[in-house]
Amino acid sequence: MTSSFFRQASKSQIRRFAKLQLKKYRDKESLFLAEGLRTVTELLNHVPDESYLTTLFIEPEQLCRIPYKDRFREKIFLIDHEQGYRLSGTSTAQGVVGIFSQQRIPETRNTSFGKAGKSLAVALDDVQDPGNVGTIVRTAAWFGISGLICGPGTADRYNPKAVRAGAGSIFCLRHYGVDDLREELERMRRGGYEICCSSLQGTDFRDYDSWPEKMVLVIGNEANGIGQEILKIADRRVTIPHGKTGPEVESLNAAVSASILMAMLTL
Repeated sequence: MTSSFFRQASKSQIRRFAKLQLKKYRDKESLFLAEGLRTVTELLNHVPDESYLTTLFIEPEQLCRIPYKDRFREKIFLIDHEQGYRLSGTSTAQGVVGIFSQQRIPETRNTSFGKAGKSLAVALDDVQDPGNVGTIVRTAAWFGISGLICGPGTADRYNPKAVRAGAGSIFCLRHYGVDDLREELERMRRGGYEICCSSLQGTDFRDYDSWPEKMVLVIGNEANGIGQEILKIADRRVTIPHGKTGPEVESLNAAVSASILMAMLTL
């Protein structure tokens, strides 16, 4: 299918969607922006339904690489490199930009995330780096985590950097943000979950012989760890052991810690 089959993007479209680089506009429109062939393709592979794709902007030379051109033909618009630069907000625009709806979460949350039996959720307490948040989203999807809860101070999971770090996996698991993480964890505890906090002062996770059927793994801020208000309600505090020769660094990266613990708790 040649470029003549598709419409050119308008100035008003570029102006409107370029604003999605800012959180206040993402929140206002319940949309987010994703850039790059791999990220956009992954999102298209996992959209809950076709309505989640609002618009797909493509430079003509990238058309041959995009899947589902027939399926989404009416939503595809051609852009030039300058327009791609405006949408991406970077000097290395990749020529493929998708505009998607944010995940729709029911008002009444199910404490089991809709899954019967064993359930592991992950909660983020003030994880500020969008790259870490995106990496945790993708890792959680890989290990079949039941859901992701983002507390105050945590980077927006729809930040373009987070979406890029997650490589388009944001539709692969349920996730939502809360204004009060302790309150949400207490609510989940009433639903049968135990609270497990990652902490440098915790017990080596290998010392536990068993784990509960339902558990929330809490990951804390990159510099300060989990806040005291959350640590106070923890049923368990766990740490990752260092190598036999002793650590040369103070701590692990938040996304690395989360990945190791998710692997250990699910495999």
